[in-house]
Amino acid sequence: MTELAIPALSLVALVGISGSGKSTFARKNFAATQVLSSDAFRAMVADDENDQSASTAAFESLHFVAGKRLAAGRLTVVDATNVQEHARAGLVAVARAHDVLPTAIVLDVPEEECWARTQARPDRHFDRRVLTRQSRDLRRTIKSLAREGFRKVHVLRGVDEIESATIAYERLFNDRTELTGPFDIIGDVHGCRSELETLLTALGWEISRDEAGRACSARHAGGRVALFVGDLVDRGPDSPGVIRLVKGMVEAGTALCVSGNHEAKLLRALTGRKVTVSHGLAESLAQFGAEDESFVAEAKSFMDGLISHYVLDGGRLVVAHAGLKEVYHGRASARVRDFCLYGETTGETDEYGLPVRYPWAEDYRGRATVVYGHTPVPKPVWINNTICLDTACVFGGELTALRYPERELVAVPAEREHYAPVKPLAPAGGGRPSDVLDIGDVINIADPAGRRHLDTGYGRIAVDGRQAAAALEVMGRFAIDPGLLLWLPPTMAPASTSQVEGYLEHPTAAFADYRKVGVDTVVCEEKHMGSRAVVLVCRDQAAAEKRFGGGATGAVHTRTGRPFFSDAAVTEALLDRVRAGVTAAGLFDELGTDWLLLDAELLPWSAKAGPLIRDQYASVGTAARNALPHAIDVLDQVARRGIDVTALRGRLAGRAENAQRFTDAYRAYVRPTDGLAGITLAPFVILASEGANHAGRDHGWHLALADRLVDAASGLFTRTRRLVVALDDEQAVAGAVDWWVELTGSGGEGMVVKPLAGLVRTPKRDLVQPGLKCRGREYLRIIYGPDYTDADQLHRLRDRSLGRKRGLALREYALGLAALDRVAANEPPWRVHELVFAILASESEPVDPRL
Repeated sequence: MTELAIPALSLVALVGISGSGKSTFARKNFAATQVLSSDAFRAMVADDENDQSASTAAFESLHFVAGKRLAAGRLTVVDATNVQEHARAGLVAVARAHDVLPTAIVLDVPEEECWARTQARPDRHFDRRVLTRQSRDLRRTIKSLAREGFRKVHVLRGVDEIESATIAYERLFNDRTELTGPFDIIGDVHGCRSELETLLTALGWEISRDEAGRACSARHAGGRVALFVGDLVDRGPDSPGVIRLVKGMVEAGTALCVSGNHEAKLLRALTGRKVTVSHGLAESLAQFGAEDESFVAEAKSFMDGLISHYVLDGGRLVVAHAGLKEVYHGRASARVRDFCLYGETTGETDEYGLPVRYPWAEDYRGRATVVYGHTPVPKPVWINNTICLDTACVFGGELTALRYPERELVAVPAEREHYAPVKPLAPAGGGRPSDVLDIGDVINIADPAGRRHLDTGYGRIAVDGRQAAAALEVMGRFAIDPGLLLWLPPTMAPASTSQVEGYLEHPTAAFADYRKVGVDTVVCEEKHMGSRAVVLVCRDQAAAEKRFGGGATGAVHTRTGRPFFSDAAVTEALLDRVRAGVTAAGLFDELGTDWLLLDAELLPWSAKAGPLIRDQYASVGTAARNALPHAIDVLDQVARRGIDVTALRGRLAGRAENAQRFTDAYRAYVRPTDGLAGITLAPFVILASEGANHAGRDHGWHLALADRLVDAASGLFTRTRRLVVALDDEQAVAGAVDWWVELTGSGGEGMVVKPLAGLVRTPKRDLVQPGLKCRGREYLRIIYGPDYTDADQLHRLRDRSLGRKRGLALREYALGLAALDRVAANEPPWRVHELVFAILASESEPVDPRL
């Protein structure tokens, strides 16, 4: 007998040529409801299981049903030939999408036997060449199955081995549903060995010690089992001691432990992999450096064996380091492990440089109790049947345990502050102000995914609930006063990829894009290389309090709603200067308003992006400029010895030139600033004023008013250069191209091409892109890297897909227009904010950030 071990939850692909006995094998070893046959799906969609023209539709249907079964946690077997890699790739993708392990069972039967079986079947009418081709495909790819993503591969050779095979189901390592407790679940220890011993003692555990007096295991007289939520190491005084104790408990069968992100990082460091030594890792490395090699080897083996999460007590309890959404419970994939280790982030960083955590617990509605750590909180708080036990012991807080199923919390105080926290602890749940915006305003609680559909007046737009919740977290914790947050800038799509030799973006592509949708006149605006700044300025304090109810006279915020300056006094100083310019230009009186909302660029780029330039760009340029000349010198020496290295030297010389161009590109946007000294604003749109949404006006009007601001306060405002171009005028188009070439050749970023009329719709009432950016050849080195202009790289980059980016730009544009309409109508703040939050939520959509 041949026993085939497969995961209890798996997608099983039967692989074999026609006539190899896959269907017979499936009937013998699996329930009929578990098997999805490609023949059966062809019959469903075409009334003929042999109709190969229906294969595409049949497999689309098969994959859909397979996905539904896997989502429900049901073993699924696919009965098809699956001899070609592309066919198997679709199955691997379905398995990965549902975080289950794909398995391949290969039935390797001689072609002669398969042909004899095929001839005996009256419903098979293909010739021998089909089998020969299938057999060749199978032979070519059979050894690559593991590389394709199949976690288990079983190859059965010959009829006898196939007939004797049986199936044995393996539980996943995270499936410990048979363990019912009682448990003592312990939060993040972070090297606080002494506090851990104190807590275990308080919980009734008896600690065992080795000959050196070190704690090496523990046992509870009442038979309780300890569960550690990870992050045993880093920051604290004795990470090796914690590992020694917990490892001993796990080996004795009195404890289970999941991996934390700190164990994962420490393991990489100890095994010689390159990591950033931060967040307490240096302390752990020093402590392990003082231990003998045998213990370090055992510690590495222990940490390497830690799994992502456990499902216990019949599925009623889940323990994971950073928590776990219900859809991931009991699943196995890299995505699940990443969530368990790090949680989910919004893609934002807070003012301390740390990732902003997505509040998954606030959306949780699962039946299992989820216990986790990772994010330190002052006190544990139950949120939707979840609880975080990281109470910051290493930062001077407490070490906390949860007794399960009693739900009793036990904590001991830290002996001292072992490690200074980077930022103050936030209360569990994020502390979102309840009187500003209700969760139901931005998330459809009745929908399982929280999905809402917003009627903007410019189209109906769907907003994913999870993305909206992430936006709420960002706004609730880091944004400016919501009463002053009226609008966020939409993303902007680039023009179609250019086919002009040497260029990825070129004005001719932008002009062609607008001609296609019926736009006949555009304005080409200089694209300022700075940081997007939305400026709300009120005439005076009284006007601000009357209209917006706040103490500030306005706001200056980023494209994600955060204050542009951390110092409120700097913001007010800038607003004073803007207010003086607006007053001198007569705009308050002319527009009949006590406030204005401006869309602008704050210059220079380095004023806001200094750390980014130093860390991400300057380091690359410096490394290249230092390394490549030395490499070229070495090649020159080699050449003098008579060895032909001309081609290699030419490539390196080209890279050195590209590195210098890369450095010149980012340096063009760097200049010294001190407070507000050296800072200017380049306004290009007057978005709104009292009772009016100006965003849909023609750009000539906007730029004329912007010019008046420049004339009134030239020391603060920077002019936006532009050209108006009639697209049917070849001479004007050529002049615009020349202007762009000159602009970008002198260090400019590029230009934005917009319909002069502003808000434009197609005959079908669809919105037209409000602007297409066309960035210069040298500026794009910052985006795509120093060598992107090499022919092979440029050829590859031309395959970039713009559809998703353009769709996102239009959705955000519509949301922004609708938000300004509601501001103009003086609607309640929540009506404005649901649209503003939706813009930020849309930014979570996965799109190539280089576009």
